[in-house]
Amino acid sequence: MTPLARLLIRRIEAAGPITLADYMAECLLHPAHGYYATRDPLGVAGDFTTAPEISQMFGELVGLSLAQAWLDQGAPAPFALAELGPGRGTLMADLLRATRAVPGFHAAARLHLIEASPVLAVRQKQALAGFACHWLTETAALPATTALFAVANEFFDALPIRQFTRDDGGWRETMVGVTKGALTPGLSAVAPLAGLDHRRSDTAPGDMVETCPTAGPVMEAVGQRIARHGGAALIIDYGHWGATGATFQAVQAHAFADPFAAPGLADLTAHVDFRALARAAPTAHSFTQQGAFLTRLGITARSARLAAHLSGDRLESHARATHRLTAASEMGSLFKVLALYPQHTPPPPGMP
Repeated sequence: MTPLARLLIRRIEAAGPITLADYMAECLLHPAHGYYATRDPLGVAGDFTTAPEISQMFGELVGLSLAQAWLDQGAPAPFALAELGPGRGTLMADLLRATRAVPGFHAAARLHLIEASPVLAVRQKQALAGFACHWLTETAALPATTALFAVANEFFDALPIRQFTRDDGGWRETMVGVTKGALTPGLSAVAPLAGLDHRRSDTAPGDMVETCPTAGPVMEAVGQRIARHGGAALIIDYGHWGATGATFQAVQAHAFADPFAAPGLADLTAHVDFRALARAAPTAHSFTQQGAFLTRLGITARSARLAAHLSGDRLESHARATHRLTAASEMGSLFKVLALYPQHTPPPPGMP
């Protein structure tokens, strides 16, 4: 049993079951035992690998999309260039390298990184040495009076969720309790829930709906800045457009695990409801699959140029990376892209 499991069991035995959102928040961000507070989870030695770590092309193309959107909106200066959940800083480093030749872009950019993990913040400072960066812990602290160009890759999937199962009389919420000394999920009593009235039209009794209480304020903060002062945001994650069903999961050592077995030692995530994100942002939006987004941005040609200088194992690794990012059987269709941008401006390149 992990130290965090013992703490949670004592808490639940004293005060009763907790919501899945509370459980996720403790598992991921507990200051002493939380997953992100204690480790670098990325790469072969970690638990999962994100797109920027798979290939430099991902960050390069995201950067060029945002830079062109900046040009399309008249190259406002200064502007906030932000990343939500920057991982090791790889995406931002690739983005900045790819945009060096865009006239005025670097001079006008003010870098802001939204990061809750002290371990990853250290890695980001190493990756972005030489750039003036501001580290923030919440999106509400982003500059409120300048244009905002932002990217969030695999950020929203790690925000705590709540689960509700529809019943004839309302909804039952998934709660985490204790059974025979172990953390176990269960269902609350039936209760009406006004916040899910809009899901009664596309669900039936027995269907499960997941919500993310903290995602709405994040989207509102980002969307308000873009609507008022210009900019764009690219939100990239695995997820769906208002689907039903349980997607809460744990990953440990690159394999799925029991999310209640070792709290604090596994990554906990859920698929992102992009429809809910779009509803929360007061901006125009566009939605597509990651494979289509990267293809429109020219990943095929970029991949070919890089491949021309490779051979042997390096060439094979590069080909696998391109396939993994774009193929429908890999990340190409599982991962989606939601773009936010002001009304009456074109969407960022790569979006339909």
